[in-house]
Amino acid sequence: MPISLSELALRTGATVDGDGAVMVSHISTLEAAGPGALSFLSNPRYRPQLATTRASAVIVAPEMSAHTALPKLVSRVPYATYAKAASILHPDQAVIAGIHPAAVVHPSAKVAASAEIAAHAVIGADAVIGERARVGACSVIGASATLAEDVVVHPNVTVYANCVIGPRCILHSGAVVGADGFGMAEENGRWLKIPQIGRVVIGADVEVGACTTIDRGAIEDTVIEDDVKLDNHIQIGHNCRIGAHTAIAGCTGVAGSTRIGRNCKIGGAAMIIGHVEICDGVVISAAAQVGSSITEPGIYTSAFPVFPLAQWRHVTSGLRRLPDIEKRVRELEAAARNTPPQDRTDTGEEGR
Repeated sequence: MPISLSELALRTGATVDGDGAVMVSHISTLEAAGPGALSFLSNPRYRPQLATTRASAVIVAPEMSAHTALPKLVSRVPYATYAKAASILHPDQAVIAGIHPAAVVHPSAKVAASAEIAAHAVIGADAVIGERARVGACSVIGASATLAEDVVVHPNVTVYANCVIGPRCILHSGAVVGADGFGMAEENGRWLKIPQIGRVVIGADVEVGACTTIDRGAIEDTVIEDDVKLDNHIQIGHNCRIGAHTAIAGCTGVAGSTRIGRNCKIGGAAMIIGHVEICDGVVISAAAQVGSSITEPGIYTSAFPVFPLAQWRHVTSGLRRLPDIEKRVRELEAAARNTPPQDRTDTGEEGR
């Protein structure tokens, strides 16, 4: 449904510069845009495309406004304004209330009349499905699990027994919430499985990416606080706690009993050892390895950027020699400390 630029400005909090009556119907990139498209510029590297785009209107920061004569939404955070506008122009499919005949719903489960249960979904005993929640095809909601209002569970998601999913959460296909944590005790060369009796408790507005797994607690709960965003293929171990508004990129592994603070940003493929604490406001670079607690906010990294193989071999060869170099330096320092001071008495002969 087309909407005027002025209406979008009211709904996104941006300012109109130019013809507010122009109508837009969809979002597009600057390069691919055509009539009816709303595009945006958030990365300065794409500024040349601003002069050639065929979009009907654009979203720009104040300092970029003079670089185009097109009607525009002006925002200090154009990417966030784009996100709001995209949600308005491309809304989610409306919930179709009801239970599909091919779904399996236990008689003791409580499913809100406004919820949607798709074909071949399974709802366990005493599970609670909240208002306007959506459970996709072939998803399984375990016994006594709870989905709050407006939760979206995409197809082929598994939520184990007793887990709690807060309001407006999104669980993408392949996600597994509440599988057993990796709890094992060794005895006489064999492994004994430790029962995992905790839950996973997820707060409001959390998004869990495709094929991401969140293990249930061993005794206490694994907790994901409000507005956490988890990318695809992330592993969250048992008894972890992730603070509100933290975002974690794909392929990251977080070992058990780790506590991550609020407003953290963790890059893809980072590896975080168990039983450590990361304070609020920490940024961890992609592929970094965290082996101890982080107690001060800031940016942390531990991985080399890519460079030519020959240079990489040279650098890693030097790294392997560092212990020997350190030993030699210490020996030289010790020898220097134990060497008697040189007799530098001026005899008056020097310089003759």
